[in-house]
Amino acid sequence: MATMQIPAGAGPAADAPDASAAVTASERSAGRIWRAIRSNKKAATGAVILLIFTVMAIFPGQITHDSLLVGAYGRSLPISAQHLLGTTSNGEDIFAQLIWGARQTLIIAVVSGVLSTFLSMIMGIGAAYLGGWWDHGLNLITDILLVIPTFPLLIVIIAYFPHSSLLPLIGVLVVTGYSYGARQLRAEALSLRGRDFLEAARVRGERRVYIIFVEIIPSMTSLIMAVFLGTAVYNVIAAATLQFIGFGNGSLSWGTMLYYAQNGEALQTGQYWWAIAPGLCIALLGAAFALLNYAFDEIGNPALQRVKLRRRRYTAPWRIRANRAG
Repeated sequence: MATMQIPAGAGPAADAPDASAAVTASERSAGRIWRAIRSNKKAATGAVILLIFTVMAIFPGQITHDSLLVGAYGRSLPISAQHLLGTTSNGEDIFAQLIWGARQTLIIAVVSGVLSTFLSMIMGIGAAYLGGWWDHGLNLITDILLVIPTFPLLIVIIAYFPHSSLLPLIGVLVVTGYSYGARQLRAEALSLRGRDFLEAARVRGERRVYIIFVEIIPSMTSLIMAVFLGTAVYNVIAAATLQFIGFGNGSLSWGTMLYYAQNGEALQTGQYWWAIAPGLCIALLGAAFALLNYAFDEIGNPALQRVKLRRRRYTAPWRIRANRAG
């Protein structure tokens, strides 16, 4: 009786998709991002600044041991070894406030940036791929938010929320800050809609959710990261501005430091670092996100990548003639 031999690798196990393919693709993407950041001086500078602020936000108690209580120290003390940036008119250490304020500022930037980017992906990529009434409806909502002045809308919405929680501030920033990213992601998704790998996925019978999250989104990683960084910059500045004009939640951040510095007339009374230090940190944090964006611009646009040229050693004419004669 003849027996049919099944070649090694054939059968149901061979037809199953490779589970490590997605992990390998993500590792390649992470490696490409790391190489782009390391090779770009501007992006590397932004990464170093962001790393410093991250350490400040995670380990504030290890960096400074000064008290944050009102009246813990003398009022309006100058810069000294005990108080690196002096004290406020309420007797608070400015350096300690600056270190502890990094946590909430970074939380606002990262959390609202991630949520805004996710909403941009849903509204932009979903509208582009689904098409039809989905595209018209989602695109209409995005267009309305694009034409409305953003900052007055922020003030109107946040005025109706209690200031005891950070969630209303993040929620308002997410809802009002996703539209620009959604427009960019929609345009890129429309250009990918007719590609061969998406047609192959549709022929295989893959669901729309699978195609969007497994096929389309991984191919737009650089643009998605660029949208996140741009949204984070906007949210840092918008949140600090809202807190500066009195719409903070009462907790310590760089924006609320500016609010209390303004109320305490810091610049008029010579307490310059009370106002300069948080403003400078906000500017540096925004610059860090903006500088990191240079790396993702190079990934998304290969024409921006720098080509290393080999330097040719200069040889004097008389040496060339001597070599030829020899």
